[in-house]
Amino acid sequence: MKNYQQDFDQAMEKDISIEPKDWMPDAYRKTLIRQIGQHAHSEVIGMLPEENWITRAPSLKRKAVLLAKVQDEAGHALYLYSAAETLGADRDDMMDKLIAGRMKYSSIFNYPTLTWADVAAIGWLVDGAAIVNQVALCRTSYGPYARAMVRVCKEESFHQRQGFEAMMQLANGTPEQKQMAQDAVNRFWWPAQMMFGPSDDNSPNSAQSMQWKIKLFSNDALRQKFVDNTVPQVHMLGLTVPDPDLRFNEETGHYESGAINWAEFNDILAGKGPCNHERIEARRKAWEGGKWVRDSAAVYAQKQHVEEAAKVA
Repeated sequence: MKNYQQDFDQAMEKDISIEPKDWMPDAYRKTLIRQIGQHAHSEVIGMLPEENWITRAPSLKRKAVLLAKVQDEAGHALYLYSAAETLGADRDDMMDKLIAGRMKYSSIFNYPTLTWADVAAIGWLVDGAAIVNQVALCRTSYGPYARAMVRVCKEESFHQRQGFEAMMQLANGTPEQKQMAQDAVNRFWWPAQMMFGPSDDNSPNSAQSMQWKIKLFSNDALRQKFVDNTVPQVHMLGLTVPDPDLRFNEETGHYESGAINWAEFNDILAGKGPCNHERIEARRKAWEGGKWVRDSAAVYAQKQHVEEAAKVA
């Protein structure tokens, strides 16, 4: 009798990708659906803080760049929902769970974009944090997820560069523009660090996800890489990191940060963030408003199927 668990364990040991038709433990499947679904939802909700500024971008160039970026995020969500569907997940069910609060999305998108500099900060800091996490996911153990992330990371790298370039223009502009840039860094520095999730000691899923090689690095290790990458960029812009306890450790070669406000993080996950209700309500309206499009597409697909079947007969 074939030992499916043993085959799965050997695939893990040899870094062999798990594919949709391969046997996998139910817990592995459920963990992937949760993580990929959360990731897809984050791409969709993540369009909302930026959409807020499409009609108010300071130039035609900035508007075109922002439109392209928002379009990319929608595409990322499609890749990820499709990857989740290879695991047996239902896209409508995942969306219903998101709207009902039974599936999560990244906490960062519950913060408002108060100025144009916040849009630049999202491109630079938020997408920069996403790249640190997602580059590792290009080698995750589930094949469809890993392949989707290769495309996503290529596009996110452009978003990060665009955000940094926009922030550089502000930092080198008028005193008022530089202050606007600094205010945006002050608002998004800590939430960007929270994107990596709770500390390793308090993360309920990290250990098992790392054992299954869904995750290859711990939350704290990824967070440290983001800080080491980004602090020199802040200094390059002539701005200040809003962390009075930040210092560079010559012995380890790493920056040491102050304490993260985990109470704020937990409040946002519990639905108490500045824009939690607004974000979910916007998604609900869009989902319900687009039902006629989905229904029409389903009817058309069924009609095409019937016509093709008739030709074969």
